[in-house]
Amino acid sequence: EDRGPAEIHRLQQQRAAVVSANLEGRSLGAAIADVQRVLDTMPPTPGLTTDLGGQNKEMQVSFRSLRFAIGLAIFLVYLVMAATFESFLHPFLVLFTIPLALVGVVAGLAATSTPITVIVLIGTVMLVGIVVNNAIVLIDTINRLRRSGLAKHEAVIKAGHVRLRPILMTTLTTILGLLPMALSWGEGAELRSPLAVTVASGLALSTLLTLVVIPAAYMVVPSRVGEED
Repeated sequence: EDRGPAEIHRLQQQRAAVVSANLEGRSLGAAIADVQRVLDTMPPTPGLTTDLGGQNKEMQVSFRSLRFAIGLAIFLVYLVMAATFESFLHPFLVLFTIPLALVGVVAGLAATSTPITVIVLIGTVMLVGIVVNNAIVLIDTINRLRRSGLAKHEAVIKAGHVRLRPILMTTLTTILGLLPMALSWGEGAELRSPLAVTVASGLALSTLLTLVVIPAAYMVVPSRVGEED
């Protein structure tokens, strides 16, 4: 007599042993990192291979899908702005606000100790369509002032004065509206809070930098908006 397995698992026509566990009090990414660290320090014997499956594979698939969604969102935003501005150059100035927003996202996640999850990436997709609004309003005002006869430098300064209050008001209302969600607790807070932190932190920093970086970049980039008319 001898002991044998109660059931035999096969994955891709190969015999396998499934080791599973439930998470409590920590994120999936942190747990997977610990497991991978153990596997690196204690490699399996020859003839055995390991594979991290379960929710880890689902998370990787979700991350790939959301990275594609972010790229597609940026491309669609560029097409809309290129058709609106009738220029292939000015939309790149507007898209320059997206890296500025990502700096704010990283800072917000680090300050709140929020791990990067699928919810954070969903918030980043939303952020792509939100942060470009301030730059669109600013650059459109500059172009209209240049078409009315103002010089490039004067148009940039006047547009900054005219659009400063609307940009700050819309940004503050959005951030204050997300603040209760970012500070929420209780059941389901792990889904709501990272989304709000991502959008609010990215929008806050991108707005402050947009008011400085976008006018400076507009002055550097050559354009002939006022001379075409």
